[in-house]
Amino acid sequence: MANAQIIGSAQAAVRRVTARALLLGDRIDAAGLERSDMISASPLAFHVGANGFVALYRFGVAVMIGLSPLEEDDVLNQVKLRVSGPHEHIDDESAILEISPDFDDKIPPGGAIAMKDLSEQRLLVVADALAKTVSLGRDEREVNAVFDIIEPFAANLARTGRPPWNRRSMLKLIGQTLLVQHRVSGRVAVEEKPDVLWDRPDLERLYARLEDEYELKQRAETLKHKLDMIVETARILTDILDADRATRLEATIVVLIVAEILLSMIQILVLKH
Repeated sequence: MANAQIIGSAQAAVRRVTARALLLGDRIDAAGLERSDMISASPLAFHVGANGFVALYRFGVAVMIGLSPLEEDDVLNQVKLRVSGPHEHIDDESAILEISPDFDDKIPPGGAIAMKDLSEQRLLVVADALAKTVSLGRDEREVNAVFDIIEPFAANLARTGRPPWNRRSMLKLIGQTLLVQHRVSGRVAVEEKPDVLWDRPDLERLYARLEDEYELKQRAETLKHKLDMIVETARILTDILDADRATRLEATIVVLIVAEILLSMIQILVLKH
């Protein structure tokens, strides 16, 4: 009976908090939202309500931890006014935080994030990892969409040896590849660690575990390789367009020369008669 009471009290001591990261758009302009009780300036982080925490990232992500549904709606209504390039579909990533002084900042595979406390520094570390993973998810989907367009084009090119599309279609594909490359490469530097680790090196282990849990480095490396391939594809398409244009120009010159020769011959024959 005593053991059961001890186990029950230990379980009651564990506090569970929900963390949500929402990718609202291309950028969030947080200028002017600074407040006296803010936790951090970059990202802009502050408390909401009794126990809530919000962090806003310039690459379009808002992370909310420990907020009620009403508090979340209130924050989003204010933040959406500062979002440029809003997305119709909002990507999100959720995590459960389990808080207890007995925990040692561990993340069981597929389980909740176990932390000692809800200190502001720990929340900044968690928010950074969630913001990066939700942004990577959108980037991966955009890059894969371009690959879905490129693949049939490349297959047809390999089969026939000729570009299957007209010039306008090829230019549109080049534009799409360059646009995705620009958006993705400039959105978020996954390799950069959160600034809070400079002041709290003891949280390096927590960040490393979050980094492994969400596979941030591996996904960023894969994304980089795909982006390099997209840039190379755009270069090849440009070369194909240049070669095709040069071929048509040469053919036009040949036709003009032949036409001029024929006209000269006709004039000579007419003069003889």
